[in-house]
Amino acid sequence: MAEFHFVEDYERWVAHLIEAHPIDEAMSLAVGGDFERIGKIELDILKAAGLTSSMSIFDLGCGSGRLSYYLSRSGFEGEFLGTDVVQSLLDYAASRTPANYKFVMHRALSVPAEDASIDIACAFSVFTHLLHHESYLYMEDMLRVLKPGGKLVFSFLEFCSDDHWDYAFVPTVDAQRTGRPGHLNTFIERSVIEIWGRKLGFELERFIDGGESSGAAGPLGQATAILRRPTSK
Repeated sequence: MAEFHFVEDYERWVAHLIEAHPIDEAMSLAVGGDFERIGKIELDILKAAGLTSSMSIFDLGCGSGRLSYYLSRSGFEGEFLGTDVVQSLLDYAASRTPANYKFVMHRALSVPAEDASIDIACAFSVFTHLLHHESYLYMEDMLRVLKPGGKLVFSFLEFCSDDHWDYAFVPTVDAQRTGRPGHLNTFIERSVIEIWGRKLGFELERFIDGGESSGAAGPLGQATAILRRPTSK
């Protein structure tokens, strides 16, 4: 069991949002806002990675279900598994999606799925808040659960992007300087992702820039990596 330092703080934050706002607004704010726009963009990115309607998807840090909600509205007929560390977020996500979608509280650095059972594993705005070794361990287990040829899709922050520097790094530095540290913002450079992928046995398919649109909904704002489990593994 991974004892993430942020779990209790996140649970309190979500509980506060639920008390202070209507439930739909609270659940959007809990995952950073823009529920509809970001959910559509995440779906567009998965389609760009090769998503079809019959695949099996694992969504790490699924939150209140931005992706799963729009996935269910897109005609997707495959299997969906989402995990998060806050039960109230999972409950909300489940309430807005078909009964066969699975949502699991899981606080370990692993994926609660069988070997070679997943077509696409994704992590949007998750590795951006973890330590590097935590992200690496998740990637290692995602390789295990992916089918040969399956894809790993995750978003990340990078220092070479002025936008990422301004909205993530500068506020983090300012908060630390004034003695009010907030949630962790972690940057991962593309060279690091390439090294991790090579060490683990992934094949790098491509990067999507944070300002690059993968569909009609527009750009995500974070960069995205698409890696593939080799068909021979």
